[in-house]
Formats: sequence, structure tokens, C-alpha cells
Amino acid sequence: MRPDSWRALRLLVLLCSCLLAACSKPPVYQQESFVFGTSVQITIYGTPEDQAKAATASILADLDRLHARLHAWHPSDITRLNQAFAAGQSAEADPEMISILQQAKGYAERADQLFDPAIGDLVAAWGFHNDTFAPVLPDPDKIKALVAAHPTLDDLHFDGPNVSSSNPDVNIDLGGFKGFALDRAAAYLRKHHIYNALINIGGNVLALGKKGDTPWKVGLQHPRKPGAMAAITLADGESIGTSGDYERYFEVNGKRYCHLIDPRTGWPAQTMQAATVIAPASREAGAISDALTKPVFIGGVDHAVGYATRFGVKDVLIVANDGSVYLTPSMQARVEWLINPPHVYRLR
Repeated sequence: MRPDSWRALRLLVLLCSCLLAACSKPPVYQQESFVFGTSVQITIYGTPEDQAKAATASILADLDRLHARLHAWHPSDITRLNQAFAAGQSAEADPEMISILQQAKGYAERADQLFDPAIGDLVAAWGFHNDTFAPVLPDPDKIKALVAAHPTLDDLHFDGPNVSSSNPDVNIDLGGFKGFALDRAAAYLRKHHIYNALINIGGNVLALGKKGDTPWKVGLQHPRKPGAMAAITLADGESIGTSGDYERYFEVNGKRYCHLIDPRTGWPAQTMQAATVIAPASREAGAISDALTKPVFIGGVDHAVGYATRFGVKDVLIVANDGSVYLTPSMQARVEWLINPPHVYRLR
């Protein structure tokens, strides 16, 4: 069993040791923190330290603020909304919250609800609404009832500043949608004329510019071994995201149960070990790279390309339960293997 903070190990930032030592090259400023229940790392290249430090502090403060607003089980604006929905009441939300919910709703529709931030009760039933979780299977009848309620963000209704739900079983959990914060951080850096940086929120990474004369390179965490299985170069504005069964999970009788719940069954998806996508540069690259990994992971090999196409993504990599790797031709062309998988197949 591993805490959510280990999610950051999925993507290991491979920085040149000379740059880390800040030898004769322009400075690299790096700051780490713990936000959203996970590790956050911001690396800025070629910017004076005082400017980089101030920008990083502002970003981390904003992430702390968002974490407090969006927490799924500690008292927050999200739990306040969920309580109102359960009581059949509407609740007021500010423009920021409404924007986040509407963006997530649009992605959920595009993903056929396999990305479903409305299933917080299911996540809680599996014990993942805790900082630590016990290896205990939930009551199957309770899971069936929660699935039958079929909560989705389509049940939400927006009327000016008021939000209501036609389904009292909607329980919003945005834990699988931290990627939108990457886009906020990138926008802040650009606004302050910082164009070369790497932003890592729990292993979802967005690249800005380059690291000197070379593009940023990240390592793709091996889902069953320590260290990276591959290195991938990111272009300016691209964002890479991974969902895996090695982040938050427990084992019962030798079987792994992870936090990635299939809304159709109410049970953790168990067809693969990890799913990675690279979203092309856009103002929503971070959000897309995070949301898309859920339908790719849950939908499996046969549906991965279809979902990726809906999100405008060409680069997809899946690690199956036997360690075999499936990837699109465009992803295959950019992967540098560090640990060779047993089999490699093309996704089409």
C-alpha cells in the first residue's frame, strides 16, 4: 500500500546534473512542496532567482488555496456543495468553482463518464477518502446500490451563481482532476514572462519552453519496479499525465484494488497497470492530460485510441497487467526505453 504522495514517482524529472549544480549555465531554480495530497515540484530555467522564487511562491500559495477549496472529505467548498445536493438543495458557488465544474463536466461527457468526478461515494466506499486506507473490501450490496444511482456531472444544473443536482447521490470528488492546476500555473508563469519551466503536480507534468538548448525530458515511472521505464522529451506547452494502479491501492488475498474506480461496475479497474498520454500544447493541456488517462485506463486497449482522438491526443502508452506495452505510432517514435518491456504492440 502506498500513499498518494508516491504518485509523483510516476514521472521522474530527468534534469542534467550540471544544471542542478548551477555550474556555468543560466540558473535553475527548483522548489518542492506537498499540495493536493501529493508532491509538487516547480523548476524554472534561466530566470533570476528572486523572480523565480517569487513566482513559485505565488503558484504554491494558489495551489494551497485550491486544495482547501476542493478537498473531498475535509470541510471545504466541495463538501458544502455535496451536502446541499444530498439534501436536495442548491448552493451558491463563485465563478472559479463553476468554471472548474463545467470544465470537468465537459470532459466527463467526452469520456462517456469513465472520467466521473461525481462518484465520490464510491471512492469513499472503497476507503480512499482517507489519508491512509485499510485492506478491506466494501459491502457488495452497497456498491451495487451506488452504481444503480448512476451519479454524473450531467446531473448538475447551473443557474447564475447557484448549483443544484437532480440526483442526490452526486458526490463530487475532483481528486482525479488536478491537471487543471497545471494550466493555471503555466498561465501565471507566462503572464510574468517566465517561458522556460517544468511544472510537476503529483507526476502530471507540463513543460514550458526548454532547458537551455535542449527540451525538457521526463522519466516514465515503471509501475512494478523502482525507477523509470522510459524517458520522453516534451515540447513547449505539452503535458504528460499517467494513471496507474500503483498510486493508491491495497491488496486483499494477493489481489490489488486501486483508487481508479470503474463507474459502470463500482469496482476498481483491473485490466492494466498504467496509462500515459501526452496532450499537445493548448491552454487546457494539463487538464486534458489528467482527465483523459481515466477513460484510457478504465476503457482498456480496445478503446484507448478512440478516447484519445476525442480529446485531440495522439500519444498514448498503456502498460498491461502482464507488463506488455501498447502504444500509438506517434508515442513509439518518441519513447526512449530504459527498461525494455517484455512485449511492445502498436495501438491503432
